[in-house]
Amino acid sequence: MTARGGIDLGGTKIQAVVVGEDHEVLGQARRPTPTTGGPQDVADAMAGALGDAAEAAGVRTKALGGVGAGSPGIVDAGAGTVSGARNLPGWEGTFALGDALSRALGCRVALGNDVQVATDAEFALGVGRAYHSLLGVFWGTGVGGGIVLNDEPWLGRGAAGEIGHVVIERDGLRCPCGRRGCMEAYAGRGALEIRARKLEAKGEKTKLFKLMEEHDRPRLTSGIWARALDQGDKLATSLIDEAIAALGVGVASVVNVLDVEAVVLGGGMGVRFGEPFADRIREAMAPHLFSSDNPPVFEIAALGDLGGAIGAAMLVA
Repeated sequence: MTARGGIDLGGTKIQAVVVGEDHEVLGQARRPTPTTGGPQDVADAMAGALGDAAEAAGVRTKALGGVGAGSPGIVDAGAGTVSGARNLPGWEGTFALGDALSRALGCRVALGNDVQVATDAEFALGVGRAYHSLLGVFWGTGVGGGIVLNDEPWLGRGAAGEIGHVVIERDGLRCPCGRRGCMEAYAGRGALEIRARKLEAKGEKTKLFKLMEEHDRPRLTSGIWARALDQGDKLATSLIDEAIAALGVGVASVVNVLDVEAVVLGGGMGVRFGEPFADRIREAMAPHLFSSDNPPVFEIAALGDLGGAIGAAMLVA
């Protein structure tokens, strides 16, 4: 099989890979996700990242057997469009991402939901291989979900798996999606940063923004949150404690509906914080599980930061 490309579009970073026949990574590259502009600027950065990965693999993008791209928002794979990717700059409407990438890369492009393709990769190649059903929980800029039932991905009508918008508090905090009380409003990295800025402006003390400047980051990345927690920052600790409680309620509610065998935790925050935080989320879920005597297995994503890009490459048959 000809080498294939995969692009994972996240709110903070764009991860690209070129993989071989057995999904082995032949080349990889990463670029920051643009914070200004619009969908075309994001598409240009995605094409640039894939070009860098192809160069590392010693191939031209035109020679690839195809490229898969995983994107947040509502993905219409048939039309090649992405709508409502609100964690990305200027992306409230619909954009023909597939055509934009195909023109830039010179090869065919297949689209999928970013978290679903990462979940599919874990199911096929990672910790999900032992199960017939699982829920992917990807904790990063937002909180995304991917679903596998009876060995098949469940896509719904194109917007399945939006677990970040399970309501955990009626008329609660405003979510980046514009609604209130969503799990993402309490746990998503983007929403956490908004809350941290507001609280600092009201006089709360925190090292978060000093650390961000020291490490030359444009956002409060998962690494900045981890450093703040390590330094005992009270505001960071309080907000992350709330995030874990929200994840416990929201993920347990989804499990109560789907009754999956396993939950897989990934995403920038999930992978960065690892097993100790997975244990805390598991404990936060416990009081809310209907089948409390038979909880799902809780795993950390084995493919790490590359899972989304590898899963995207799997879209190319």
